[in-house]
Amino acid sequence: MHELVKDYYGKQLQSSSDLKTSACCDVSRVPAWLKPLLARIHPEVSARYYGCGLVCPPLLEGCRVLDLGCGSGRDVYALAQLVGEHGEVVGVDMTDEQLQVARSHQAWHAEQFGFDNVRFLQGYIEKLDELNLEPGSFDVIVSNCVINLSPDKASVLRGLHRLLKPGGEFYFSDVYADRRVPADLHDDPTLYGECLGGALYWNDFLRLAHQNGFADPRLVEDRPLAITDNSLADRIGSINFYSATYRLFKIDELETACEDYGQAVIYQGTVPDHPHRFILDKHHAIETGRGFPVCGNTWRMLQDTRFAGHFQFIGDFSRHYGIFEGCGTATPFDGASSSVSADAPCC
Repeated sequence: MHELVKDYYGKQLQSSSDLKTSACCDVSRVPAWLKPLLARIHPEVSARYYGCGLVCPPLLEGCRVLDLGCGSGRDVYALAQLVGEHGEVVGVDMTDEQLQVARSHQAWHAEQFGFDNVRFLQGYIEKLDELNLEPGSFDVIVSNCVINLSPDKASVLRGLHRLLKPGGEFYFSDVYADRRVPADLHDDPTLYGECLGGALYWNDFLRLAHQNGFADPRLVEDRPLAITDNSLADRIGSINFYSATYRLFKIDELETACEDYGQAVIYQGTVPDHPHRFILDKHHAIETGRGFPVCGNTWRMLQDTRFAGHFQFIGDFSRHYGIFEGCGTATPFDGASSSVSADAPCC
């Protein structure tokens, strides 16, 4: 699979227009604050962009960021502007042709930005321990439509968990299926190269995250993918594919469910480019200045990370009120939400 991917992205694809799906992000979906940063990236780098989402989480100034499967470096150079001259972005990729493009324009970008804070490493994302990267040294790790291409996704998650600092996060976009992809489609070279063959069934991804230290994956955004090549669409049949962005925090105390401790937060409106609300995930758009009830996990995702200084925290963990209402999980027992009659029959 490694050789297949190297050939597809190194030789067969010459630009994003060669792709056969709508995986590449629509320019109209790019937020206004990010467009000026993308405009400062070399055209050849941008032309070889094969991502499926936006992997620029907020509040990166001064952070150390790792980009898994960086390709020609578009996201690296966007992130370089966000972390600033006191931060660093490291890109990892296995494809010679892609890295050659990324490195050939490094001096050009340094002149554009006024600083050089990026470096590129050749290697496999399943073997991060071979790259001489210090454990617990990255604030944020990102990846854009690459994990699906890996033949050993568990090794990727284990490796990046090791490299994250406590309170760090893995913020990434990828392709998922609404069911398990059958073997004949998984092994098809074109479907695999187009990020469909290796796409995980979304529930299998959640299980994999739990098994590798990420107790509460949070879905940030998602959209269905259109298969623009009719021959591929016919082969895929009724399987639906989605581009989705998740954030996974490295916080040991996270629980596997959203538990209610009577807590709330108030967003101060101080994260740059987010004055009116802070979006943690698809279900947590926290309006500035307004008390927002949260579960214990959400509390920790804000309190134990780089976001702590931008919130006021109300409550603690001294009293537990059961499962957090509306989190998608409920008390499993019959009649749990209503009182039981005194003359109800016993078992």
